[in-house]
Amino acid sequence: MGKAPAFFVDDVQRSFSNGFDLKLKDFDSAVAVGNKTYVICGTDDPTSSGVRVLNKLTGEWVIPTVLGTKPESFKGQSCVLLNKDRILIMKHNSKSNESVWFLEVDTQFIRDQKKKLGTEVVSWSKGVIGNAKRPLVISGPSGVGKGTLINMLMKEFPSMFGFSVSHTTRAPREKEQNGVHYHFSKRNVMEEDIRNGKFLEHAAVHGNLYGTSIEAVDVVADAGKTCILDIDVQGARSVRESSLEATFVFVCPPSFEELEKRLRARGTETEEQIEKRLRNAKAELEQGRSPGLFDHVLVNNDLDACYEQLKNILGISESMNTVPTTPSKVFDLPVDFSLSKVNEKILINHGAAEQKVLDLSSMKGGAPGRTRGLEMYVL
Repeated sequence: MGKAPAFFVDDVQRSFSNGFDLKLKDFDSAVAVGNKTYVICGTDDPTSSGVRVLNKLTGEWVIPTVLGTKPESFKGQSCVLLNKDRILIMKHNSKSNESVWFLEVDTQFIRDQKKKLGTEVVSWSKGVIGNAKRPLVISGPSGVGKGTLINMLMKEFPSMFGFSVSHTTRAPREKEQNGVHYHFSKRNVMEEDIRNGKFLEHAAVHGNLYGTSIEAVDVVADAGKTCILDIDVQGARSVRESSLEATFVFVCPPSFEELEKRLRARGTETEEQIEKRLRNAKAELEQGRSPGLFDHVLVNNDLDACYEQLKNILGISESMNTVPTTPSKVFDLPVDFSLSKVNEKILINHGAAEQKVLDLSSMKGGAPGRTRGLEMYVL
C-alpha cells in the first residue's frame, strides 16, 4: 500500500497549533482542521463537553454544542482527519466493535445544525463494523389491518424484527416500565433533543410529546434486527426527510366503504370516535398517495395475500428463521498504536507482524446516528 504521508499520522497532530499553547491533559488529543484545532478530551469529567475548539486566527477557545451520544472516557486514543469534515478516533486497549468513533466537524448535518443553532457545533457518531438491517416504516389509516400484519411478521419471524421504544413526556401508567414500554422523558429534555436533531419524528398528542429517536432505532439495528416503525403518514414524511434509509410501506383498504365497515364491526368505539377516525383516514389516504413518500402500497383486500406481498417486499421466507447470522470477527486492539490513512483504508500501526486495517470504503450513515459499513481485517 505504501507509506502514508506524514501529515496523516496522528502523533504529529499536536504540532499543528501554530504556536498556541494547547494545554493538553492526559489522554487529550488535538487535530487540526483548517484554521481550527479540535481538542478531544480524554477524561470523563461530567462538567466537560468533551471537546474544545481553538480558533488559530484569533487564539480564542470555543466550547461547542456537542450532539450525538458521547463516548465513555478515552484512556488512550489515536486520531486521524477524514476528508476535512470528520475525525476518526480509535480507542486503545479495546475491542474492535467498541473502539471506533467519529467526531463530525463539517458534515452536512453539522452545517445544518450550525445554521439552526447559531453556534459552533460538533457531533459524535459511533462507528459500527458491518451493516444494519434496513428499517421498515409502515403506515395506514386506523382499521386497515397494519397492526395485524405486523403481529403476523413478529409471530413468524420473532428473531428478525423488533420495535423501537418511543419517547413520551407523559407520566408512566401503572406497571409501565421506563425503557420497555416508553422512554419517559422530561418535556424540556425531549424538546432540546428534538432541536438537536436526535428525533426522526415527533408529535404533540393531548398535551404530551411522543416521538421516535434515532438512538432507539439504532439499538434495534445493533441487535441485528429489522426495526419496525408503525407511525402515521406525517411521521413517515418526517422519517423520509431524515438520514434514515428505510423501506416505506403504506397499507390501504380496497375501498373507503370497506374501511368504514371494518371500523364499525370492531364495536370498540363510540359513533363520535368512529367519525373522527374516518375523517383522519380520508386525509391519510390522500397523503399516502403523495409521490416519493412510500416505496410500496399494499391493498389489504385479502389478509393472507397482503401478508405474502409484504414478505416479498422485505425479501423474507419461512426458511430465513433457521439461517444463523455470522457475526463480524472481533479483534483486540493493543494498549498503544498510531493510525495512518491510505485512500479509504486506515492502517493500525502497532509493530505487530500482522497489521490490522480499518476499511472505510463502504462507510455510510453518520451523526446523529451510527456510522455503519466499516470493515476490519488483518493483512
